[in-house]
Amino acid sequence: MQLYTYYRSQASFRVRIALNLKGLAHDDTYLHLEKGDQFAADYKALNPQMVVPTLIDGDLTLFQSLAILEYLDETYPAPPLLPKDPAARAWVRGFALVNIADTHPLIVPRVRHYLLDELRLTQDQMLGWVRHWAGTGLAAAETLLAGHRESGRFCHGDAPTLADISLVPPVISMQSFGGDLAPYPRVMRVHDHVMAIAAFADAHPAKQPDAE
Repeated sequence: MQLYTYYRSQASFRVRIALNLKGLAHDDTYLHLEKGDQFAADYKALNPQMVVPTLIDGDLTLFQSLAILEYLDETYPAPPLLPKDPAARAWVRGFALVNIADTHPLIVPRVRHYLLDELRLTQDQMLGWVRHWAGTGLAAAETLLAGHRESGRFCHGDAPTLADISLVPPVISMQSFGGDLAPYPRVMRVHDHVMAIAAFADAHPAKQPDAE
């Protein structure tokens, strides 16, 4: 397998965690999104959206982190990233989508650059945007965890799932943008527990070769 990744990318972070959990060997190609590596013609040919991650498995080229995560879970099923019970699977998927589908897309580099370069927001205004939307996602996660009787050390059950994989990256992003995490004690309880697991810790942005 070959993974095209960026150390700060939440989407790439999710895929790195899943690959680690499943013990899948992969070669990493690091693109620096702030330097525009993703716009190179050879990468655009792989991923026309010019974002990360892109995962190549044999002759298959995969894009979009959620699709990659579900492919990995269906193709390499141990350990599973989704519970067996349909209701639990739906809860875990829904929890994951709070960040993957709603929050994260609002704070990616291309959005931040549009705010700064096209709309001429100040740096402080842009940071306010990021913290606001990241905070709404974390607040929703906090409430969902509080009302879910299957949450404890993990978001659901006794092992990492897609929910935990989706929870960690926005916490790291909130930290990097100077946001306040004190309002989210349940989120941080899960975060601190899973980040003690090597598969999560080794995927951390600061541990990637291109980290600044």
